[in-house]
Amino acid sequence: MRLGINLGYWGLGNDADNIAVAQEADRLGYAVCWAAEAYGSDAATVLAYVAAKTERIDVGSAIFQIPARTPTMTAMTAATLDTLSGGRFRLGLGVSGPQVSEGWYGVKFDKPLARTREYVEIIRKAMARERVVHDGANWTLPLPGGPGKALKLTVHPVREHIPLYIAAIGPRNLELTGEIADGWLGIFFAPEQAGLSLEHLTAGRAKAGKTLEGFDVAPNVPIAVSASDKPEDLAAAGNLFRSYTALYVGGMGSKEQNFYNRITRRMGYEQAADEIQEKYLAKDYAGAAAAVPQQLIDSTTLIGTRDRLADRLQAYAGAGVTTLNLTPGGFTLDERVEALRTAAEALEQAGLAEG
Repeated sequence: MRLGINLGYWGLGNDADNIAVAQEADRLGYAVCWAAEAYGSDAATVLAYVAAKTERIDVGSAIFQIPARTPTMTAMTAATLDTLSGGRFRLGLGVSGPQVSEGWYGVKFDKPLARTREYVEIIRKAMARERVVHDGANWTLPLPGGPGKALKLTVHPVREHIPLYIAAIGPRNLELTGEIADGWLGIFFAPEQAGLSLEHLTAGRAKAGKTLEGFDVAPNVPIAVSASDKPEDLAAAGNLFRSYTALYVGGMGSKEQNFYNRITRRMGYEQAADEIQEKYLAKDYAGAAAAVPQQLIDSTTLIGTRDRLADRLQAYAGAGVTTLNLTPGGFTLDERVEALRTAAEALEQAGLAEG
């Protein structure tokens, strides 16, 4: 199993620290550094900067939002980043959510699965440097009856195949991801409940005549090192992620359309999911955070001493994870770097480090 690092969003006041974190991950042998986008910083610019400041670590979009760019623009960006980074780019895609898609981009959030399939088809064709001809429900290239002609990408990426990931939560989207992508970007992944995701990814792979062999199962997991493995110290470390969990379960989307709330319910936390969402939407953010069960935090994050982290890393590897992308908690650069170093040491202690 490999380790990755997720920097999250840019522009939150810790940009210089983010570069230092990426450079430390590079030095420690982490496989990939991801950056996100929503309606603030874009991921492409951040990744170009990170690539320029690092040497070996891959850089990946987690995610490029499908409503934000045409598929051919995404292919251009991916090819450019792969060239600038010397063949270190990974393309992560996601449909975003209805509030951002319609509120920020003005793109109707309908038939997201069909849109994703079509989007990937066009990207694959463009990245293969074929002349792009496509007649679909969402895109027609070239437009009929006008001066447009079928074009092909002029840039030659460093690699013939740039790895393509999809961020997916729901069963049907997970199945589609297994069918058409090279990897999966997950969230709120608990090794003990891996089947909630992997059975659908496996079904999608089977549709394509493939297995999970060679497919990158790459969930994002927050991490914090605790003073000891006593319950009170684990709870203190877990508190770093209470607001984060409450935001996603309670506030990412509307009451009717929140994918993170749904996965939490599928994990068996129906009552807690309702309470978190009710309080968050009522702007009782402290109450929503307090309503997050400690067990939910513990099962979906890495918290503890190095020994406990090593045990948990074995659980993730045993569940089928091939790249574990870490988001270090803490308010200082030293705390975040300590988490990265401890995770690397724990991976070696668990006998999971490559090479």
